[in-house]
Amino acid sequence: MISRRQLRIKALAVLYACNRKELDDLEAAEQELMLSIRKAYDLYHYLLLLLIALSDLAREKLTLSGMKKMPSPEDLNPNRRFADNRVIAQLRENDQLRRYAQATPALWTRKDRLNSMKALNRWLSTQGLSWDDYPEVVRIVFREISQWEVYTAYMNSDEDSYRADQKFIRELVTRFFPASEDLALCLEEQSVYWNDDLPFVTVMIRNTVGKFREKDAGSGMAIPPLFTNEEDEQFVRVLLRKTLLNSDRNSTMIDAHTTNWEVERIALMDKLVMQLAITELAEFPEVPVKVTLNEYIEIAKDYCTAKSSTFVNGILDKIVKEMRASGTMAKTGRGLIGEEI
Repeated sequence: MISRRQLRIKALAVLYACNRKELDDLEAAEQELMLSIRKAYDLYHYLLLLLIALSDLAREKLTLSGMKKMPSPEDLNPNRRFADNRVIAQLRENDQLRRYAQATPALWTRKDRLNSMKALNRWLSTQGLSWDDYPEVVRIVFREISQWEVYTAYMNSDEDSYRADQKFIRELVTRFFPASEDLALCLEEQSVYWNDDLPFVTVMIRNTVGKFREKDAGSGMAIPPLFTNEEDEQFVRVLLRKTLLNSDRNSTMIDAHTTNWEVERIALMDKLVMQLAITELAEFPEVPVKVTLNEYIEIAKDYCTAKSSTFVNGILDKIVKEMRASGTMAKTGRGLIGEEI
């Protein structure tokens, strides 16, 4: 499920923490890497559960409206499109989602961590992913959604179909969730790992929902595993480990292709991006050179300075030529794509 682009970014974040002396050994770094990846998967499930919580709230509101002493015609015959959204109904019945939520330890807030006994008691009494402790956040988010023009169009559309339900949920997740300040604050309060995860996790959910089919029972809808395959998990573990172990070698290669002026002024993130790229070029013969270069240039655009991508591209081009000449970069299989044979 989680893309290699995101795995590279996770490795970069841990590498940065190591350089800041926040992690003091290889084992701690690897544990932090896998924890940060697992927390992204937690967020994926947590947002799926939020969809259910929002739909449940919509149902509750409709029920209360119908119980008024003098209900209006609209109260007696309400628009149940979101409350009965077919995709959310499938999620509500999904056994995988339910089991994951029950098996995942409760989230500790920053306030809880100020009092370890309170945190322990809360964890023991409320294990499992759930929005039950955040009803006000669910209400606020639902109110914001109900004022969203896309929601209004969906609720008033002539098309009442599974396809329309599916399209709305995909838009809600990828357009509304990342833009909601209240949701972002709530997630940040619950996990420091989620500060940067929301945008790409919502894309993961969009892709999952896009594969749902109306004919499939909710309990049979497969939630993709965290890693697409075993190779992806091995890839990110080796990428971080080898970069840390070969830090001096990689730094020497970078310094050899920069002037004294550049060495003194090169930004830390630029160095770390290039160190990861060098490791990938050297350690993964099945990954094409062009793929590696493009990936780290794009990462530099997002996580480094405005001119970093051009600088990183120039240095890595020189390093690739050196590695080809010295035989320290041997490509095989799929990694030969783009290589002159």
